[in-house]
Amino acid sequence: MNFQSKTMRLNNAEGVPYLTYNSLSEIKFITHAFSTRLGGVSEGEFTSMNMAFNRGDDVDRVTENYRRFCKSAGFEFDSLVASAQDHHTFVRAVTSKDKGIGIYKPRDMQSVDALITNEPGVTLVTYYADCTPLFFVDTKNRAIGLAHAGWRGTVGRIGEKVVGKMTELYGTDPKDVKCAVGPAISVCCYEVDDPCAAQFLALSDLDASKFVFPKGGGKYMLDLLEANRQILAAAGVPQENITLSDLCTCCNSDLLWSHRATKGHRGTMSAFMCVSG
Repeated sequence: MNFQSKTMRLNNAEGVPYLTYNSLSEIKFITHAFSTRLGGVSEGEFTSMNMAFNRGDDVDRVTENYRRFCKSAGFEFDSLVASAQDHHTFVRAVTSKDKGIGIYKPRDMQSVDALITNEPGVTLVTYYADCTPLFFVDTKNRAIGLAHAGWRGTVGRIGEKVVGKMTELYGTDPKDVKCAVGPAISVCCYEVDDPCAAQFLALSDLDASKFVFPKGGGKYMLDLLEANRQILAAAGVPQENITLSDLCTCCNSDLLWSHRATKGHRGTMSAFMCVSG
């Protein structure tokens, strides 16, 4: 494995690798991490760090994966709150009373593709295997958010909705927000068809020529990271506050889970973030 990135660092503690953003690591009041496919106890097509309880893996193994990851990356297992993703754009604000949901307590909602909080000690958890993670940090009001932006969530402008909800609930000024986008399947590997491309081309206030690239034959290459960058900028986040990952999940499928690279036989990665104090 030849890890190369200018935006992210590959860490390894207790034999469990995890990724962090250089730009977010500068923010002292948060802890964040992104899992890889390595360092867990799952077997078969889930080998080895699978974070999904809903793909047929053994529940005890997935739970042990979470415990190992938390110990490695510096999170309290009891502090986790998970999303319930279905490619929509609902943003849920969570507090300490929600700890355990989706991890060691049952899900209580069926459509949650983004989580936000301003409460210290509550760790947000969202899921990925090619779709785009979005990290949000309000550096003034010490609030955070995580969102899952597949192509449907991106077209639905979930990044804008997270900024809006943080503004509504926490008084966030978009100018104080730092964002990180990815790792996700990148433009080099993400081919889509006419109906999908048409929805991105319909985002008339954005420059679609920078994220939709015709290949011919009704096929297009799509840059989800750039589309999300433009959506965040349109929501008022300063360009210099937005970092795009330079790791393609499909190109780095020895390190990261990729739905396309594995043809769906895979585990799932998670993004983690909390206000740590």
